Amino acid sequence: MGTTADIELTIHRHDLQGYAVDFRYSDSDPQSQSEVRLGAGQAASAVFDFSALDELLESGDLKAYGQSLTRGLFESEALRTAMAQARAAVEQMQGSLRLRLNIHSGAGELNVLRWETLLDPQSEICFSTDQNIHFSRYLASMDWRPVRLRAKGELKALVMVAAPGGLEAYKLASVDKTSEITSIATGLGQIPFETLEQATLNNLISALQTDEFDILHIVAHGTFVNGESFLWLESEDGSVARVAGNELVMRLREVEHRPRLAVLASCQSAGRGKGDVLTALGPRLAAAGIPAVLAMQDNLSMETNAKLMPIFFSELQKDGQIDRALSVARGQVRERPDWWVPALFMRLKSGRLWYTPGFGGPRGEFEKWPSLLRGIQSGRCTPILGPGLNDPLIGSMRDLAQRWADELEYPLAAHERESLPQVAQFRAVDQSRFTAEDEWLAHLRAAIQKRASLPDELNGPNIPLGTLLEAARQQILVKDEFETYKILAQIPAKVFITANTDELLEVALREAGKEPTTMVCPWHEFSEKTDPSMYSQDDDFEPAAERPLVYHLFGLLSQPESLVLTEDDTFGFLIGITRHMKNIPSQVGRALADSALLFLGFQAEDWDFRVVMQSLLAKEGNNLLRRHAHIAAQIEPDEARLIDPGRARRYLETYFGHSSDIEISIFWGTAREFMKELAARLSPLK
Repeated sequence: MGTTADIELTIHRHDLQGYAVDFRYSDSDPQSQSEVRLGAGQAASAVFDFSALDELLESGDLKAYGQSLTRGLFESEALRTAMAQARAAVEQMQGSLRLRLNIHSGAGELNVLRWETLLDPQSEICFSTDQNIHFSRYLASMDWRPVRLRAKGELKALVMVAAPGGLEAYKLASVDKTSEITSIATGLGQIPFETLEQATLNNLISALQTDEFDILHIVAHGTFVNGESFLWLESEDGSVARVAGNELVMRLREVEHRPRLAVLASCQSAGRGKGDVLTALGPRLAAAGIPAVLAMQDNLSMETNAKLMPIFFSELQKDGQIDRALSVARGQVRERPDWWVPALFMRLKSGRLWYTPGFGGPRGEFEKWPSLLRGIQSGRCTPILGPGLNDPLIGSMRDLAQRWADELEYPLAAHERESLPQVAQFRAVDQSRFTAEDEWLAHLRAAIQKRASLPDELNGPNIPLGTLLEAARQQILVKDEFETYKILAQIPAKVFITANTDELLEVALREAGKEPTTMVCPWHEFSEKTDPSMYSQDDDFEPAAERPLVYHLFGLLSQPESLVLTEDDTFGFLIGITRHMKNIPSQVGRALADSALLFLGFQAEDWDFRVVMQSLLAKEGNNLLRRHAHIAAQIEPDEARLIDPGRARRYLETYFGHSSDIEISIFWGTAREFMKELAARLSPLK
């Protein structure tokens, strides 16, 4: 397979009579990296005859329907020419095409059209049944939280089939729940799933809040009443509970870990027309933060479903690309009369549901394991820890900053809303540094209590944050043998450097029988109340594997005045650490200058990582770093910052400020995934 090109068609309302269409083409060929748009004065218009389209759909003439829809969309000669040129470029590259149809929110009435019947205006080949074209309806979302991808092998689904009693009174057919679940199980194949015994809205939300599911599969009747969509779910006593689409969307917004793919299907016995409800609900769920929604536009026959869904989920497990998997599956049922029924709504530009953890590079392998393991075994490895290590306890720092920004109605640039220093700076200027500090600590407390089922005695406002974090960590330790701090504590490192402000590492080291010493970077002048031993040690102090030094760069929660929180703090840190460089323990300097560096839990573009790199690794005497193998296992994939190992590696090397002789190997995945692999390789060496 060659390169993948992208075409995005954006339709928005032009006036009461018609619509305007924007065209954008780009390819991923490293030799060209071209992008084409319609030029000035070439705005394309589109006009759709809704009455004629309805008549063609009612008659079942899908070919004529697709032709009419195609004429309406490609009315402009400029748009037809641009499409033809783009298709020719893709064919010349022998690549595939990702075609995204973006319907603007002001043109929501277009969502009910059967876009899956759209044809190439030149060849009249149907886009959505061509296996080299990955077709989806692309939707933007007001949810700024990044889409965190999960590793392949951890996928699991939640299935809800609504079969309430009393449907006959509403002239709706009864639902055979057992048959529906059997059909879904066949479709999911090897993907494990859980089933809700009672299909109530509260049970659905509770299940999503309790566990993290990648796929949500809902089967239910749907109806329209006065322009509002309703799903016919179950009440607590098993009778009918008619749930408004607005309520479902609102409740799903409250779930922290929403499914990455939702499949909405009308019941096999639902009859015609019910799929319009699901098609209308699909964009709203995508806008609410579910990255991909596969909604059935009509009743999908059992025969088509039995062939299409197993192919879809089987293909999905090959590379995680949802749109490609559906393209292949739909192509296999193109002779069926209901091939067009599945409609895919996405806000994933990559179309990707999962990733494969591992090292970047052409083979995804790391050839320097012997060097790294030797460095660890000899005590010549320095772990440098970032906030991602605490994601299982509090969630990502980006998400926490985003919630705080939402609460403050942060008025500045949208991309700043997930940057903690910038949100904290706004609050400090708007109110005071103390207010920003106090509110941030309150957010941390709330995040811990939300994610962990803590006993009542630990839910009081005066319980130290460190106590709450450790209690939450103990819960994870019970069920996770590869808990990151536990594995870290087994590494015979003499110095640990951390950008985190908690003391979880020290606790883990003590659990491993070690005696850590805690020190804090002296980035500014502290009050007389501060214990000076926290910032400096005698020159004859020599850390060892059993007596390691834990060096906190950005302060400690127990000493709020030491925290690096706002933008001003960050700049003050960079200035202060230069001014007080002589106060940084020589033991830390030696560890940074001549050992294998193991970065864990950072994001390369975040402030904390930039500050660490600029402040500690750009000083003289680091030429000995070339003697060692270095690992950056901080790249936790999310859809907005899609995996690009080459660019990330160059980015890190630039921040080192040295020649390319210093080689950094990038591990794509979470710190836990890397530590799990590291633990497996270290175990035989013990």
